[in-house]
Parts: sequence; C-alpha cells; structure tokens
Amino acid sequence: MRSRHLLCLLVGLMVLSNGFAPAPATADTPPSQPNILFVLYDDLGWGDLGCYYQNESKHDRTHQTPHWDAMAAEGLQMRNHYCPAPVCAPSRASLLTGVHQGHASIRDNQFDKALPDVPTVASVLKDSGYTTALIGKYGLQGEGSNAETWPAYPTKRGFDEFFGYVRHRDGHNHYPADKWPIANGEAHANPVELWHNDEEISSQLKGCYTADLFTAKTKQFLVDHQSQSADEPFFVFLSYDTPHASIQYPASPYPEGKGVKGGVQWLGETDRMINTVGPIDSYKHPDYANQGWTDAEVRFATSVRRLDDLMGDLLQTLRDLKMDENTLVVLSSDNGPHSESYIRNVNYNPTSFQSYGPFDGMKRDCYEGGIRVPTIAWWPGKIAPGIDRSASQFHDWLTTFADLAGATVPARADGVSLAPTLLKTGEQAPPTTYVEYFNGGKTPNYDDFEPARRGARRGQMQAIFLDGYKGVRHNIQSHSDPFEIYDVANDPGEANNLAGTSAEMDALQQRMHDRVLQVRSNNASAPRPYDQAPIPADDTLEANAPMVVTYCPSETSVVSRLDPAQSTEVDIKELDVDEAVRTAGKGNVRVRSVLNVAKTGRYEVRLTATGDAVLRLHDAALIDTTGQSNTEASVEVTLEAGTHPVDMIVRLAGNDSVPALELNELPDASQKSRQPAKKKRNSK
Repeated sequence: MRSRHLLCLLVGLMVLSNGFAPAPATADTPPSQPNILFVLYDDLGWGDLGCYYQNESKHDRTHQTPHWDAMAAEGLQMRNHYCPAPVCAPSRASLLTGVHQGHASIRDNQFDKALPDVPTVASVLKDSGYTTALIGKYGLQGEGSNAETWPAYPTKRGFDEFFGYVRHRDGHNHYPADKWPIANGEAHANPVELWHNDEEISSQLKGCYTADLFTAKTKQFLVDHQSQSADEPFFVFLSYDTPHASIQYPASPYPEGKGVKGGVQWLGETDRMINTVGPIDSYKHPDYANQGWTDAEVRFATSVRRLDDLMGDLLQTLRDLKMDENTLVVLSSDNGPHSESYIRNVNYNPTSFQSYGPFDGMKRDCYEGGIRVPTIAWWPGKIAPGIDRSASQFHDWLTTFADLAGATVPARADGVSLAPTLLKTGEQAPPTTYVEYFNGGKTPNYDDFEPARRGARRGQMQAIFLDGYKGVRHNIQSHSDPFEIYDVANDPGEANNLAGTSAEMDALQQRMHDRVLQVRSNNASAPRPYDQAPIPADDTLEANAPMVVTYCPSETSVVSRLDPAQSTEVDIKELDVDEAVRTAGKGNVRVRSVLNVAKTGRYEVRLTATGDAVLRLHDAALIDTTGQSNTEASVEVTLEAGTHPVDMIVRLAGNDSVPALELNELPDASQKSRQPAKKKRNSK
C-alpha cells in the first residue's frame, strides 16, 4: 500500500505578485574584486614544507623550501586543511565543483571521468566578470580524443583558456615531447599529449620540464593580463603535475633572478618554448647532490626545491606587476605524499624525508598523512600572518572565492566562505569536513606508523570531523562498524583511539554514525556499505514547526543560494498559492520545513518543478537538478521514523506551476531501525 504525503512546499512562496513582492535590496558591491591564483601541487606531503615540518625534523634527511617558508611568514598557514579524498581525480573534482565527496559525481579512483556540467569555480567567477585560465594537469575530461570530443574539456567548464595535460596518465611524464629512456615501461617512456585550447602542441615542447613550463605560461598570462586587461579580475588555476609520478630532474639550473625580468621565462618558440630548455632529466640541485642520498631521494628533493623556486618567481612577478596587493594566492596539494618513481628497478618511499610529517598515512589513506594537506593563503595587506588550526576542506574554496568576488554561490555547493578566517572579519561558519574513498590496497608497513595500522587493509574508508574530534574508519563492512576517534589537535599521530573510553565518547560515536548519513547521498558508481542504512531523524525538531519561505528576486542562470541582502521572508498564510506562483517573477526561493516520517522504511522522494532545484534532507543533497528544466526528479532513500529537516531551493523562471514534493512509502520498505555503533575500547 502506497502512502503519499504531499508537501506543496514550494509555494506561493513568492508572494511577489499583487504588491506583495519585496522591494529588491541593493547588494553591496565589493570595492574591488581580487585576482585569485590557486596553486595546486600533486602529491606534495604536509611534511614537505620547511616551515611545517622539514625545518624542525630530527630525521637524518631533510630538504629546504625557503620561498614557501617566506610566503608562509607573510600569509596564513592553514595547518588543518583537508583534501576531499586521498587521490587526485576526486580531489580536483570536488575543488572545481564545490561539493565534498559525499555529493561528488567523481569518486574513488575515477580518473578521466567527465566533470559534470554544473557550476564550477571557474564558471561562477567568469559569470562575475573574471578572466579564467587552467594551466597544468586536468584529468576530468570524459571519453573522447580531442578538445572537440571530450565532453568536459576545461573550456567547456568555465575556463577561457587551457594549457596543459588533459588525460590523467599524461601527467605522469614531466617532459611531454621527449622519450625518457630509464622509465619502467612504455607508458612512461614515450612522449605524451599537451594541449593549448583546441590545439595539441607537445611536438613544440622539446626539452621542456612541465613545472617550469606551467609556471612560465602563468607568468606570461599575468604579464599579458596586466598590459591588456588590468581593470578586469582573473582566476588562474595553476595545477602542477609534480612532485607526483615520474621523479624526473629539471633540464637546467634555475635561471638568475625572479619576476618579470628573471627566473623562468616564456619565449614562445618551437623547441625553445621556455628559457630552461636543455638536456632532459639532468639537473641535480647542488644542495642535495653530494649528501650520500640515493638517486631517487636527490630527484625528489630537487623537484620539490624546484617548485619552491617557482613559487618565489610567481610572487615576485605579482610584485613587479604591482598586482600583489589585489591578488589572493592559495597553495595546496591534492592529497598526501606518494611512493613511486616510475624508474626502472628504482623505488622511492615518502619515508626518505618523512613527507607525511608527524602523521600516519600517505596517499590513498584516510589517516592524517593522506588527507591533511599543506595550505597557505597569501594576500599582502589583507591577510595577516599567522597560523590557523581549524578544519576546512577543498569544497570551501568555491564559496570563499564567490564571496570575495561578490558572485552568486550555487545552491548545490557544500562549502562555507572562509573569508572570516582569512581576513579576520565576522564570524566563521563551521565547515563540513568529510571524506569517503575506496582503495583495494593496504597502508604501507612503514616503521614511522603505528604498529596496528602497518599493512592494514584500506577498503572502504570514511572520515568525519565533529565537535573537535576526528572519526575515521578503514575497511568498513557495515554502517555499524565503529569509528576510531582521535583528538588530532593533541594527538596528530592518531595514536590514542578514544572510542569507547567514556560515556562522552560513546555519545560522540553515535553522533558520528548519524552525521555521516545526514551529509551525503548515494552514488551508483561508488557503492558504500552504509548506502542502505536509515538516515537518522532529528528528535530536536518540532513536528508541527511552521514552514519558512524566503524569496530572492535576483535572476541567476542556475539555482543559487539566496543573498540575505536581497531576500525577504514570505508570509504565506493568506496566499492563493497557485496564483502567487504563476504570477511570480524570476528568482530563487528557499523553503525550510519538517518532514514527519511515521515509520522506519524505504521511501521515494519525488520533486516536480519547472525550474532546477536542490533539495537537502538534513545536509544530504538528495535531489540536485542544477542546469535542468521541466524537471521531475526522484530518489529512493531509507529514512528513520521521526522528524527530518527539509531545505529546498528552487529557481523560478517566471509563470511557474507550483513545485511539489512527495514522499511515497515503497512496498518493500525496510523495518531496520537505527544501527547502534559497536563499542571498541582502546587497547593501547
């Protein structure tokens, strides 16, 4: 028997017609939209920065990063910033689309899968007047063979210009035009493709080391932009492919000087595209060449030092162009450190320099070494020097950049603006920091790691930050599996598992079990053992709480968060709902209500609306039709009996019909109740 609860949530919410419409408020326009340069390294460990770990390390091998250290001394060190997943493709996808891995369409190890056609950080800023460019590694293009046929090519996802590697595997090689004779296989030995907009140009890049190439191209972009479009803001995503994969040496010493007149330079000539062309894979940094280290260790340290020099070069370029005081520069890494060389019969491990810092875990682990990434925000005169230890994550950057740019935030975005943390203004909204990931391997058997997790199976993994603690679990078999709970502020190595040690921790264990089901939605391409667990109710809600409707008349191309300065709460008690919606103008409307579920079971949630919509139950985005129209969308979900908060935003196109939300009990509804967390006491 099918029961139906019809919520005409959406409402005549817009009381807009017949004189009920609120007078649009005038939004405050930022006095100046900042330029934004986001620099993402590939597999750079938290412990690889001198100021984070190397300078104080007691290890027998260390390397130096003087320019990052200088940048850190002038900016904000975000020492508890996290990637969305401990591998590159999902991390970059979450960064670009502003959603965490509980809502992303690219998860686990889905390399080269097409980035969905939804708002990206580039398109959001482009719509706000920014010139946008992606320089470097991508790997989110989808099936195809060229710029025309790849469905999610960067210029189809908000970037005005693209220069770099399209395919994931191409980014393993750092000399795109040259054969590398010592590689461990043909895939890493042969030349690969590198694209500039709609042209494949690798044949022009003889002797070009990609870290130098991408930096020189970025510097040239900055010079050209200043001379041609100085009044327009820019967003550049500089996405390095190093120090990941093939640990190849640069082709020459670093050029004298830095900035506009020195350092790496763009020449633009075939076979001499940049000024550091030379014998490939040849230059060892002299600080490391005679230390008695292995060749692999010298290679890794040299590549990291090269990236450090390049950052100093970029910052000096901004100073030379007098752009530094209106440019926010953020550096970060897509995940923890790697263990690969791609050299025949040569191994490299992050143990050489303890690239994971004081943590356990590395790339593909959800322990701190795999997901906590080095992050610095630099903006002279705006960001005060300091250290921030609050948790935040990649998906917060889209919201942050939109906030700083005065741009509209898509309703599908999971992030909060970090501007209060960066600028020390206002109150910082607490971010959601959440990770889920699958890998079939094991955590390495490194002596630096806790004995209990050496060689431990990874499998399905999950991490949640809640109430100042981190919950993490590996090799999950069912939702009832307990979280290990750590106070990472005082126990960065995650040595003292607090789960089961007190009634307080037992309560936190249950809240973590509940919370991870309330912040995510299922994805058929990445099934999880907890997909069918009932979403817990919130017993603090009033079953008869009144519906709250807010309307914002501003027109947007996609369903967007409502600007508080232009929004008005609507009194719908006396409205003719059908008439109000039909005569309402364009805009976005938000409806918050409480859904009462009579019994635990399986349900269909169905939304009918003429505009695109995002519907969240708790914080789980169950329905997201961003970019679609004339929509009827549904999702099957298991709900626990009780009260559930509904938060829905719908974009009105004008002359709409009343959007409707239905909850239909399915015939095979499960009778499962909330699964209690198993208690597991710390044996250490």
